[in-house]
Amino acid sequence: MAIKLEVIKNLDTLYNHAVDIMADHLKKGSNTFGLATGGTMIPLYKKLRESELDFTNCRSFNLDEYVGIPQDHQESYQSFMKKHLFDSKPFRKTSLPNGEAEDIQKEAYRYEELLNSCIVDFQLLGVGENGHIGFNEPGTAFSSKTHVVELTSSTREANARFFNTLDEVPKKAITMGISSILRANCILLIAVGEKKRAPIEAILKGEITEEIPVTSLCDHPNVIVLTDLSF
Repeated sequence: MAIKLEVIKNLDTLYNHAVDIMADHLKKGSNTFGLATGGTMIPLYKKLRESELDFTNCRSFNLDEYVGIPQDHQESYQSFMKKHLFDSKPFRKTSLPNGEAEDIQKEAYRYEELLNSCIVDFQLLGVGENGHIGFNEPGTAFSSKTHVVELTSSTREANARFFNTLDEVPKKAITMGISSILRANCILLIAVGEKKRAPIEAILKGEITEEIPVTSLCDHPNVIVLTDLSF
């Protein structure tokens, strides 16, 4: 297992270190970044906005997008990325799945083909309480490619804090598949808070199972895990 675990109790220090890791990859020539959304990424993107890092020669691919809400909806991941990163730190080219596509299955195929057209140098990941990465819920095949998913009740409830009511939370999303994620040359997983203990423990035990999607990282040759949890 090639996972490098770094425990940093102070969150400000942890996120500063994440920026330093990204800066090092930029310096070494990485120019294609896989990006994530969610509460875990907000402090990181704030620090990136305040940094001197320059992404204007880089391109990005986002992990996922909700299905059925407009791209300009305040809780779409398109809006999230513009607000938290892209408006302040523009990339040469940015790509997200189109959750408004008329043929959503065809859109998943299109996005996978786009991912196949280049190599992601550096992939950011968060992890859900149930171990999901992207929107790959427990039971997703490790061989999965970009696909449309039905969001579980637990994931919708976890994301409900960003909407006015649970009923407003979309029931479907397009997500990179697990095999799509694992093609990245380097993966940085950030997991903060006690609710993330179970999935990180599963990784450390080498408990590789499709019931805990994040454990797929155990088979990747270059993974860094930053966490504030002690084990």
